[in-house]
Amino acid sequence: MFRCSALALASVALLGCHRAEPPAAAGFDASVSPLPAPAPSAAHAPGAGLDAGSSPLTTTAPSAAASAASTASLSGVDAGPDPGTLPQTKEKPEASGAAFDARVAALWDAIVKDEPDRAMPFFFPVTAYEQVKGIPNPASDWRRRLVAAYKRDVHALHKRLGEHAADAKFVRADVPQDRARWVEPNEESNTLGYYRVYGTRLAYEIDGKERNLEVTSLISWRGEWYVVHLSGFK
Repeated sequence: MFRCSALALASVALLGCHRAEPPAAAGFDASVSPLPAPAPSAAHAPGAGLDAGSSPLTTTAPSAAASAASTASLSGVDAGPDPGTLPQTKEKPEASGAAFDARVAALWDAIVKDEPDRAMPFFFPVTAYEQVKGIPNPASDWRRRLVAAYKRDVHALHKRLGEHAADAKFVRADVPQDRARWVEPNEESNTLGYYRVYGTRLAYEIDGKERNLEVTSLISWRGEWYVVHLSGFK
């Protein structure tokens, strides 16, 4: 009698193991696709100012390290806290250095791949914009107007490269330092001053022929250049 009962229980247990579904992880909805891999991180860091004896036109090309950072992760140039949370300075930006090169490389990578989010490290930080702009809700203006236009412009520049986008090779960024000027508070609805420069050009080559994309306006924060208008003013 005991042996029959034990055998019956073992059979039920074995049958149950074959019929049961594998246990699901707690909190996981099996009807939802797995999350994609995280996107490359974006970062920026403040750098040194412009030496008074430097040439008016600064030309820079991203270093190999900066180029690698743009396609994988920019965390390597993140040397501290968000610079937008720190006070503004009157330090004139220098269009060179690891941080600047990495931001330029990020913009170029975004244009070539038609992925505007990759270009955000080169865009003026929202935390700095909140300090600079003397308007109601500057963060909303930053997101809805400036960033929206920036992303549209990245898409447009990718289309301009056309079928040659994958073959385009970045050469350098030409920043007309001699045309940079300090914008005083209250000139452009701003409560803080900043340096501004128009007409930066991104030089690239396709089939050995050099061409250019223009960056309309860069402005400074703590001695670093950032894009605020990529193609025109919107």
